[in-house]
Amino acid sequence: MKIAVFILFCLLSLQASADIADKEKSQIKIEDIQNDRSKENMQKWLDGSFGLKPYKDNYIIPLGYATKEYPSHKPGIYYDKKEAELQVSLKLKVYENLFGLNEIYYLSYTHQAFWQIYIESSPFRESIYNPEGFVVFPISDRKSWFQMRSFKIATAHMSNGQPNTRDVPGFKGYNLSKSINYFYATARFQHGTLLTDVTLMAPFPGSANLDDNPDIMKYLGYTKVKFTYFINDHMCSLMIRGNESSLKGAIEAKYSYPLYADTYLYAKIFHGYGESLVDYNREVTKFSVGFSFSR
Repeated sequence: MKIAVFILFCLLSLQASADIADKEKSQIKIEDIQNDRSKENMQKWLDGSFGLKPYKDNYIIPLGYATKEYPSHKPGIYYDKKEAELQVSLKLKVYENLFGLNEIYYLSYTHQAFWQIYIESSPFRESIYNPEGFVVFPISDRKSWFQMRSFKIATAHMSNGQPNTRDVPGFKGYNLSKSINYFYATARFQHGTLLTDVTLMAPFPGSANLDDNPDIMKYLGYTKVKFTYFINDHMCSLMIRGNESSLKGAIEAKYSYPLYADTYLYAKIFHGYGESLVDYNREVTKFSVGFSFSR
């Protein structure tokens, strides 16, 4: 019941805010404004344009169900198999064409939260903070079989914002703090309605963040392949990542279908390691269904 009320409140609040903003601006006329720059900026204000665009999926998932209960690692705290999940992910274009290659420079931020709303106190199991800076080089490969469309180079940080608990009594040497600084590069290819992203990832050399989780790359892996396929209104994706040496990694399938305006039915299945940072070395199988607001 709590999750239903929460989702309804979020959706109604967003719609009400948009309606109020539209009504407030509905009588503003700019046709007779002579100053072109003023007119342009007023139009951006009327359109609600402020530069931020969706980056990764933005979603509210009322129900995610894992096949086994999550460990809490906190004395006296217990977690359920069921939980809600939220993600907000936005990017901002900051510059373009610095080297005359039509490249575009971005900053982005992704916030992911796992919410144990089905237990009495409804704690957040974990929140993940993931800022990035990246550049995308557009590529128009029309002749080769690969049909490459872009090449992306990025630097990123990912952490759960928890304190170092290694020496805190009660945690038995377990450190809640998990984080990593890393580079990655992604090549994107297109064959009709099929997009293929091939990613190589590596942590910063000598990164102090690896002290929190020195074997994290054994589970996250250095390589990732993602297939995204569009058929009519349906969008499906399949992500596979792993470490060839440890034979550990993850596979994730997602599906979305438009419901109304920019709201989509959203479902995903995850199996493997690294679903969340705090349990990156714990194998998880999880089924989730909810709503997304970008694809």
